[in-house]
Amino acid sequence: MKETTTIRAELEQYIRREGITISKFGENTGINAGTISAIINGNRPIAMLLLDRIAAGMGLEEGSLYELYIDEFIRNTAPNWRRVRPFLHRCAELNKLDCIKQVVEFMMDYLIYAPALFETAEELFGKGKYEAAAIIYKNVSESEKYQHSERLALCQYRLFTIAIGDDQDETLWAATHFESFVDRLGEADQLDALRDLANTYASLRRWDKVEWLAEKMCQKAKVQYEQKYGNTRRSERGKEPKSPLFMYIVYSYVLRAGVCDERGDYQKALEYVSLYSDLSWVKEDTEEARRLKALCSNWAEANGYLYQLMSGSLDVIPQYVDYLEKNEGEILAGLHKIMVAANRYDFNVDHVLQRFEKQIEALADQHAKLGTYTEQMSADLYARFLAEMACYDLNKDRYTKGMKFLLESLSYSVMLNGNPVTIKCVGLFEKYRHTASSEDKEEYKNLLGEVEYIHDKKDRFFSARI
Repeated sequence: MKETTTIRAELEQYIRREGITISKFGENTGINAGTISAIINGNRPIAMLLLDRIAAGMGLEEGSLYELYIDEFIRNTAPNWRRVRPFLHRCAELNKLDCIKQVVEFMMDYLIYAPALFETAEELFGKGKYEAAAIIYKNVSESEKYQHSERLALCQYRLFTIAIGDDQDETLWAATHFESFVDRLGEADQLDALRDLANTYASLRRWDKVEWLAEKMCQKAKVQYEQKYGNTRRSERGKEPKSPLFMYIVYSYVLRAGVCDERGDYQKALEYVSLYSDLSWVKEDTEEARRLKALCSNWAEANGYLYQLMSGSLDVIPQYVDYLEKNEGEILAGLHKIMVAANRYDFNVDHVLQRFEKQIEALADQHAKLGTYTEQMSADLYARFLAEMACYDLNKDRYTKGMKFLLESLSYSVMLNGNPVTIKCVGLFEKYRHTASSEDKEEYKNLLGEVEYIHDKKDRFFSARI
């Protein structure tokens, strides 16, 4: 198909080449013969629905006429939103991202269409068409980068959400880039953005950031809570956040308790637990609010056991183990903490490992392949669990078993783009090198080479970003 051709010319040539009448082509495609004639004669623009039917009638792949459509009916005519919007949606359905890019860049020459393009991006985002939506968000952001508008901040929020993935370097860059836009969002969106940012930094183990964002979220949520339910209640409220307001206050306590846990301040962590174990102050009484209050009660029970365990209380293990058996989704996180405590305080937890033997075997199968960001986070936790298991067995002179866990943990570190557990694994191996077989030493050498390559790539990545 030549670049200078048109859809009209292609259609007319097809009808002549196939030796069929306009009426027959109309029967084949379900298009009125008069409409086809008007299109060929240049007396009628082609609607999106007709374009797809024409392509199908000509035996062409879906979307094969879209580049011609852009030249003929978008770039070379006055902008027509009624034509552009369905075209963008259809391109998104077919993953014709280059076509979306061409159309959006053309439409952004007319800034009056920025709001409509943003709404279209929101529609695509809602449908899970993230790559298509990202193209529009980026272009709208570029057009408004000097205006400090809420729409610019929303574009950056969506781009941050889309960018979160299995590459921790890209995720970190996306989070740090988005931070400066949070305060430009509306009140409701600020709470969701702060929560999402805090969760992201927690997955990256940036605990100072998590603490700062959690405190900020708590302050803003308390102000909004007072405005909604207190004496200074507003007569009208705008957009509401995704969750009931009390959850942002409670979740800030959960996050800050987690930060205290990482810092080894378990008494302070337990103080935060007490703040969300009693929710008698909560005004919301919807079905969703009651469900979330029950969830918070569950968190308080689990974390109460956990922080007592991490403080060195061996007596709480039976209760915590009983809790884990009733909450399978918490088993990996719980076992990891039990192993950390066992290594720190020299507990013997063989009975716990025997009790969860089948579940531990299932964890290995579950993390055999890495895919989504959530799977990556779970795999990161699993790598740390394996490192603790290695430390536990090596300290008990179970060298073969310990080395197996150590090398598995180091292998996951490589798959996870060289996460911090690498340092622990290297330290352990060097400490117990004399117990390693020649095969273990060779595997360790190969894995270490991959880790060094990853860290060199990280340095180049951030240098390029700067």
